Amino acid sequence: MTPERYNERWRWLTAGAVSLSLLAFLLLIGLLLWQGMRYFWPQPLILFSVQQPHQAAQPLLAEVISRQSPGTAQGAETTPQRLLVKTGNRDFAAPDFRTLLSSQIRAQSRPADAIAVLRRDQGMAYGWFAGLEENQQALLASNMDNVFHQRLQQVRLWQRQASHLRQVTLVEITKQLQTLAQQQKFDAAAGHDLQQESIIEANRAEAQRQFHEVSQQLAALERQIDSDRLVMRDAQGALHRLPLADIVDAWYPNRMNFAQKLQQAASRMIGFVSDTAPTSPEEGGIFPAIFGTVLMVMLMSVVVMPLGVVAAVWLHEYAGNGLLTRLVRIAVVNLAGVPSIVYGVFGLGFFVWLIGGSLDRLLFIDRLPAPTFGTPGLLWASLTLALLTLPVVIVATEEGLSRIPRSLRQGALALGATSAEALWQVTLPLAVPAMLTGLIMAIARAAGEVAPLMLVGVVKMVPELPVDGVFPYLHLDRKFMHLGYQIYELAFQNPNSQSDRPLLFATALLLVVIILLLNLLAMILRHRLRERYRTLLH
Repeated sequence: MTPERYNERWRWLTAGAVSLSLLAFLLLIGLLLWQGMRYFWPQPLILFSVQQPHQAAQPLLAEVISRQSPGTAQGAETTPQRLLVKTGNRDFAAPDFRTLLSSQIRAQSRPADAIAVLRRDQGMAYGWFAGLEENQQALLASNMDNVFHQRLQQVRLWQRQASHLRQVTLVEITKQLQTLAQQQKFDAAAGHDLQQESIIEANRAEAQRQFHEVSQQLAALERQIDSDRLVMRDAQGALHRLPLADIVDAWYPNRMNFAQKLQQAASRMIGFVSDTAPTSPEEGGIFPAIFGTVLMVMLMSVVVMPLGVVAAVWLHEYAGNGLLTRLVRIAVVNLAGVPSIVYGVFGLGFFVWLIGGSLDRLLFIDRLPAPTFGTPGLLWASLTLALLTLPVVIVATEEGLSRIPRSLRQGALALGATSAEALWQVTLPLAVPAMLTGLIMAIARAAGEVAPLMLVGVVKMVPELPVDGVFPYLHLDRKFMHLGYQIYELAFQNPNSQSDRPLLFATALLLVVIILLLNLLAMILRHRLRERYRTLLH
């Protein structure tokens, strides 16, 4: 076989492998997109008349999830069609998924005035709009549907105002009171100063007055938020009062045309991605999980890149090829294969308990036994994943350094540059594309890790984000949400997994898209730097 024919065969094999990989990836994206869109697309509501054995026909308002076509067994009659329907209303008509046989269905229709209500706590509610109440008094208007959506928008505005008072204003006043208390304790230990003590007491009285005033404003807002109710009638005719504070959105799916459904789906997707309420995804938006994932990856990158580059430079430029260097390289390669849960256990013991506990005893002794840094949080999760991805960055950077011709280093030294100047001005800039390659691989692994995060800071739901308007603005001691952990919760720890299965696919699609965007950003930067320094290599 000639060399040309041999090389051509390998080129075709490589092209086939790449094509299969791209096809598998596109099929994965298509599956996630197809399954996830069901969560956002308004499905029609069907009113069934269901006949149970020895019972009268009962009405049932539901959304059809799937239909199992009837089959004919050999020597038997055709089996009835099975329908999996979602009835919603899990708080007063559980379970919200049922299986119906076509033989049980006496009639079915699509009522145009049936309403679908998305709630934060209890999922979907299906029924008919029966009115609005304010402080248990019925509201009357010519167009109640417009009044309902206006009230819903007003309640959301009140909720944002209450959240700002609770998470920013009250927190600032509380920190001010804590600072005054510590200052008073320090002054008492140093010696009594009546003038300073009177100033502190005046400042404390003013802070307590502000705290009481803001608390009253918050209580008034919460009373306003809790005063409005949506009155909904279910298929059996019973009335249910749903707080507007618990309603995310409401629509009439049987009235919608394709354009309106597309608009509604887009609105729900935007709300799903941008809702800043720190709740679990099945109860609202997933922005806190997106924010926590991106923030953790950024902090991990800030830590792992300098450490990985310094270690690679030492191994390649200064360590030589002795026994110690070979042992270090073997250890680095082996560390890359250690299971991630082992890193989680190490992070819990070393970072959280040892370092965090020591910081609490040194800096926050007045808050003990309540821990500040001696508990899982964002900082320890980022350091744990930095340790996990460190071998990847070291190996990629060292390989990039090995591809740089020695003639460039020797030329720099011949022109009078020192070893440090040659390293800083020539070697490292040419190795930046390899460093970014290591960063890409580190991001791809860290963003999808779940097992170690369960031990060092990730939770299903957080009361507040790690970043807010209160100094120091970035709170590394707080716990955070993560898209990978949300997928785990939805898939394995969710008591209503059948209902949230489309949400599981939507969250998985979002995680894949975020990893792709982070990798594409690094790839674009790597490509530009590679083009910039290509002339030096030739």
